[in-house]
Amino acid sequence: MSFDEEYTAYVSERLPWLRQIAYPLCEDWHRADDLVQAAITRLYVKWRRARAADNLDAYVRTILVRVFLAEQRTSWFSRVRLTAAPPASPSAEGDRDLAMDLRRALAAVPPRQRATLVLRFHCDLSVEQTAHTLRCSTGTVKSQTSRGLATLRSVLGVEDSRLPSMEER
Repeated sequence: MSFDEEYTAYVSERLPWLRQIAYPLCEDWHRADDLVQAAITRLYVKWRRARAADNLDAYVRTILVRVFLAEQRTSWFSRVRLTAAPPASPSAEGDRDLAMDLRRALAAVPPRQRATLVLRFHCDLSVEQTAHTLRCSTGTVKSQTSRGLATLRSVLGVEDSRLPSMEER
């Protein structure tokens, strides 16, 4: 299989998974698609190194999160604000009201804390894996997680009953 065929096969297979990670980061399906596009473009440039990685999915997830965080720091993001729109595809099961409330609350969390929460709870990464992805210490991951959960609880107006605590993770 050629270089381009390997890349195309991997991206075709993992595209839905990447979108499912990008959406909670930015809360907009169109912007999530833009993040995924930027991530897979970077992946193509680094494909020779990436395909030799021990865990290719972790490598690509790291690229995606770093693209998101870099975008948060650019002047483009501060000049352009996308309007909030309902998700294109509602969840098939579960408490939809809670899911919508959580999405709105997650949008109120600062980007770095949001990225930490998405990696820890949506991607189910350990503290160490999250620290590696975000290029920070495990202590920073713990504090960002704690602050992010506190913001979610505050925005939702709930105590610890419906959101995980640090001890549960």
